[in-house]
Amino acid sequence: MLRAIRQITAVHDDVSVRWVDDGTRPPTGLETLLDLERLLLRGGRRCDADVVDRAAIRSGHEGAAPDVVIDFTEAPRRPADRPRLYLRPLYNGHPGENAALDAILRSDLPMIEIRDEISGAILDGGKPSAEAADGLGGGITTVMSRSITLLGAVMTRGPRPMLASLDAGATKMRCWPAAYLMCTLTQAIALRIYRLCCYSPHWRIGWRHVDDDGVWARGDLSGPAWRVVPSPATNFYADPFPVTWQDRTFVFFEDLDHRVGKGIISAIEFGANGPIGPAIPVIEEPWHLSYPFLMSFDGALWMIPESTANHDVGLYKCVEFPHRWERQATLLSGLELADATIVQRDGYYYLFGATRDGAGGYSDTLSIYYADHPLSPWRAHRSNPVLLDRVAARPAGNFIERNGRLLRPAQDCSNGYGCALTLIEIDELTPETFKQSVRQVIGTSAEWPGRKLHTLNRAGRLEVIDGTAIQPRIKRWLQSKPSRATPLASADAGYRARSLPSRKLSAVAGSDRPKLR
Repeated sequence: MLRAIRQITAVHDDVSVRWVDDGTRPPTGLETLLDLERLLLRGGRRCDADVVDRAAIRSGHEGAAPDVVIDFTEAPRRPADRPRLYLRPLYNGHPGENAALDAILRSDLPMIEIRDEISGAILDGGKPSAEAADGLGGGITTVMSRSITLLGAVMTRGPRPMLASLDAGATKMRCWPAAYLMCTLTQAIALRIYRLCCYSPHWRIGWRHVDDDGVWARGDLSGPAWRVVPSPATNFYADPFPVTWQDRTFVFFEDLDHRVGKGIISAIEFGANGPIGPAIPVIEEPWHLSYPFLMSFDGALWMIPESTANHDVGLYKCVEFPHRWERQATLLSGLELADATIVQRDGYYYLFGATRDGAGGYSDTLSIYYADHPLSPWRAHRSNPVLLDRVAARPAGNFIERNGRLLRPAQDCSNGYGCALTLIEIDELTPETFKQSVRQVIGTSAEWPGRKLHTLNRAGRLEVIDGTAIQPRIKRWLQSKPSRATPLASADAGYRARSLPSRKLSAVAGSDRPKLR
């Protein structure tokens, strides 16, 4: 509740809060569970599940008739309330905090919908991703933050049609708070033990040469065998983007040294039989870099590596292929936008990316920006965010065209970050409209074993993917010599890029515990 009020008051000055008792009570043991979670999982840090101090909440003109009411409770709408909009979040089709808690205690996050209580219409909805949800408190934080994302979208852009890819998912058995806590703690302990023994996550890049349309044609990972790009035991390689430039083919990728915990962009050359020579670092910044999206225009090769830690989207120009890059522009700033991917369509450049408003999952919210040219001003799509869907939002590689159809891969994060690929067709794309359809979901298999799969790209016959594998920490001590693909040879091998400066609302709540939206 506190986060919701703060986010709303940041945009609207005149907000009043009315506390009501809707007659519901939280599950027995909930307070104890949240207190233990705060102590054992979050080191005492607070979250959106904590009890709200009513005195700490600023309220506007409580007697004035509201223009918009946001109701987090299960209480019936009061006949005296006659706002322009009366919005109530639903969780798996039901209102109130307990509906959201019920879904989380079933080890899933709910389908969130925003219903207009005046017309009865569902104005928007989506399914949040849970990769940032740490325990019940983290689940509540994620659900709250994405509820506010949808509420903000409804208030600024109005209703839109629901998307066919969204569903509430399978019903799971509810777990009582005590059992939920034991399960959460057991998983947390197991994960900490695993990370003591193994680097986690440890990504690797797969490659192969194909003579047909590969994964896009087959709808799975079958066909020629996938081979793994060699990497040091202490480094993971992810987000591969291949390109042929000046008659040479390189794969650019995120290169993260587990001992440092920060990614750089490296590249490795490919020949007719696979990788040739060592990987070389090409861009490093003080902040984490990943997802090196590549494009060409104005006779040059350009890169947009992900830089959400710097809260911007930077554009780099290749001045000496493949190892010298210079930052030329900041396309967007003051936001978290991951995995920027650009496509040119009908006279515009469109930039797709996963956005986040400070809390919740990193992979469920898709926003689009458009421009006349990559170096001209970028404008937000009229419907931003255009999608809240953990299955089909976050980009996973380049757009492609097949038989006149525009297609894109996305990350399916329904079972965790980057767990599978979703193949998507773009049905409509203009500065005012956007529609897409899910065509296929591809997970790991015998052809590419592991737990995750979150990138698909291609250059000519070279097709690349990535995924995770088990990498014991002890292995580095057993290696007698460095891998052929060891990247960090010397500072001269790469280029350290230079950074350039480049209405009235009424919130209705129930008990002291936040009523979720």
